[in-house]
Amino acid sequence: MKAKWFSIILTALSLVLLLSACGGNNGNNANNKTNNAGNEATSTSEPEATGTPEAAKFPRTIKDANGEVTIKEQPKKIAVVHWGYIDSLLLFNVESVGLALPFTEKQSVLQSDEYKPYVDKIKDIQIVGENTQVNMEKLLAYAPDLIIAGNAVNKDVAADLTKIAPTVLIDEQQTDVWSDWPSLVTKFGEILGQEDVAEQYISKYKSDLAAAKEKLANLDGNVAFVQVRENEVWLQGTNFTKQYYEGMGLKAPTSDAMAEGEKISLEGLSALDPDYLFLGYFNYSDKTLAAATDQWENSEVWKKLKAVSNNHVYSINGQLALGYGPIGNSYGVQAVLEDLQK
Repeated sequence: MKAKWFSIILTALSLVLLLSACGGNNGNNANNKTNNAGNEATSTSEPEATGTPEAAKFPRTIKDANGEVTIKEQPKKIAVVHWGYIDSLLLFNVESVGLALPFTEKQSVLQSDEYKPYVDKIKDIQIVGENTQVNMEKLLAYAPDLIIAGNAVNKDVAADLTKIAPTVLIDEQQTDVWSDWPSLVTKFGEILGQEDVAEQYISKYKSDLAAAKEKLANLDGNVAFVQVRENEVWLQGTNFTKQYYEGMGLKAPTSDAMAEGEKISLEGLSALDPDYLFLGYFNYSDKTLAAATDQWENSEVWKKLKAVSNNHVYSINGQLALGYGPIGNSYGVQAVLEDLQK
């Protein structure tokens, strides 16, 4: 009889423990769902007691140019093979990256002071392409967990990329880095499970832009930006420098070429004759390289420019300030603001 009662009590106790465990698991699942929903907008980089927030966001399914891609686990090694996407990746919390560069590694802005805070936080940076070309051997050797590419820039190697690692092929018409980097940064946040990082950077940039516009509201005169390369100088069109003309409220010189920009000579610049002139040097970080304007500075035509006469000519890093990515644009807004406030 005692054995029978003992068996009944043991069974009842086991049932109570089982129900308690199930209740606890259901509570944890509910908490995880709540945390994930909140993390979409306000996740933090600090691990919580129940685990790392980023890890809890995977697997996730991403819409791309070819349909959908499922990323099963948080990627540790990420290759970005679209040369225009480097800025966007570096904003995020990643440990190892493989990058295809727009120029050679020696010419890369990765060595610049402006990029240093972003580069220093990454433990491992590998170069998997230069001069807009992907080096498939180096990419294969890097062995990424995830590849991010563009459906236009990387169309010739897209099929090969998917054989190396899961590949998100971003639709470049819908998400255009050349004219709308915030949409690309938002997409990167979605891919990497770091939506909060994207939102915070974009919000700060917009705030800085609005503040700069207010500070320069009383600037008298027009402003021109030219890109200075080794053998050529290009007037930068307002369509491609919206951060300055629309965002900061600067006035452009009057010219039929101002919308799209064009290759410009010293005589052409003289006809434009801006009140303020920004020279965006591509040899800004490496003065061993030549600059086309080196030949202009001793010319009488140059000396008669209004901007030159009034000491309103400013040098900036052309790769950054006249580029298209978030780090470059943020640097440019700050640099232009500081120069025009002198």
